[in-house]
Amino acid sequence: MSSTDNASTSATAPWWQDLTPYHWFVFAMASLAWLFDCLDQQLFLIARAGAMKALLPAGWDVKEYSGYATAIFVAGWATGGLIFGAVGDRIGRAKTLTLTVLIYSVCTGLSAFSKGWVDFAAYRFLTGLGVGGVFGLAVALVADGLPERSRTGALGTLQALSAVGNITAGLISMGLGKLASDKVINPAEAWKYMFWIGALPAFLCVFLQMRLKEPEKWVKAREEGKLTGAKFGSYASLFGEERWRTPALLGMVLCVAGVVGLWGVGFFSPELVGDVIGNSLKAKGLPDAEIASQKTYWIGVNMIVQNLGAFFGMIAFTKLAQKVGRKPAFALGYVSAFLATVGYFKLFNGTGDIWMSFVMGFCQLALFAGFAIYLPELFPTRLRSTGVSFCYNVGRFIAASGPFTMGILAKSLAAGATSPEAKLAAFRTACCWVSTVFLLGLVVLFFLPETKGRALPEDTTPAK
Repeated sequence: MSSTDNASTSATAPWWQDLTPYHWFVFAMASLAWLFDCLDQQLFLIARAGAMKALLPAGWDVKEYSGYATAIFVAGWATGGLIFGAVGDRIGRAKTLTLTVLIYSVCTGLSAFSKGWVDFAAYRFLTGLGVGGVFGLAVALVADGLPERSRTGALGTLQALSAVGNITAGLISMGLGKLASDKVINPAEAWKYMFWIGALPAFLCVFLQMRLKEPEKWVKAREEGKLTGAKFGSYASLFGEERWRTPALLGMVLCVAGVVGLWGVGFFSPELVGDVIGNSLKAKGLPDAEIASQKTYWIGVNMIVQNLGAFFGMIAFTKLAQKVGRKPAFALGYVSAFLATVGYFKLFNGTGDIWMSFVMGFCQLALFAGFAIYLPELFPTRLRSTGVSFCYNVGRFIAASGPFTMGILAKSLAAGATSPEAKLAAFRTACCWVSTVFLLGLVVLFFLPETKGRALPEDTTPAK
């Protein structure tokens, strides 16, 4: 069978047609690891405001420290990606994936037992270490373990299924909001329940450890590498050879545009929704307990709608990338993400505008299907997990400054403002300014190769 997307006689058949039961198991385990990873991320985004209110001393700025907590989490994510991406190329994708799932699950659960800001931040950094390792490992596992013809569709679908984890987080938020409204749980402790739920994916490790094997492609390459002295999971090799250094650096910038845009702006939609809903309910004179439960409910609705858009956006990007190529799909994606984000933070004014969350989710998260498809097409087997993790995660050191920068910018713009409406307006303006980072993706596209229709690269194949 041909190794290209369109050369096979069965190229028009569904990507899953050639999969064996074990291929399906590999795809399921990789997808679940990433799905639960994203569930963990979203539970943190929903819970962080409540956690900050409970853990910070009176008078401290909740939004500002929510930004700091996000920055610390994302910095841990970047660090974990760099470490575990290289480890995955050296000792195996399956073993390392098991370890990362265990780390992020256990540390998420521990976050619920935080007594103050310092230990909460420490747990979030440790959680980030595990979270950061999963994407590159899961992508490399699928890219190396499934048939070549199935690769693009499988990777795009793996990324799209991450939206299921995000939607589940929204449903959990809605459920806890209902329990809080019915006085079954204390609304001030809902954030703890979210983190306890986030610890459940640790049980997935049992299945990962018991049945998941290393891809034959990696095993064969590893044996050959022992004879030839090829370096696996080596950053010195990644950056010491121009053929791999150039796509690594350019791919990193490509990801920075999407990651900063999403984590520095897009994932602050719960704050916008919560503030808009909270202000409207206060104007009606509702009690604080009712306002808190309604905000939790509508933040959950927003999360579901935003990630329904994300699911369809990632599926659409996958089909577009297969049809017209990776670079044209990215170009359209970055322009759409910029316009949708500015429109959302400028115009969202109440529950009647919740459809805008779908549009923003569709446009912003579509790019991430592109990362799953495109990044493994830039690196050889011995550096695939390392290269993918580097591109996808090192930019998070920059992304970690996004929430911090936006928090400082919003605070500066709101200087002298005393009303909730004025502070909200400053927050909207700050989000619009930071969203210009999406346009950076357009610039770097000019220097990256088109990989549609090409086999995965190896050291022995000629450079394009």
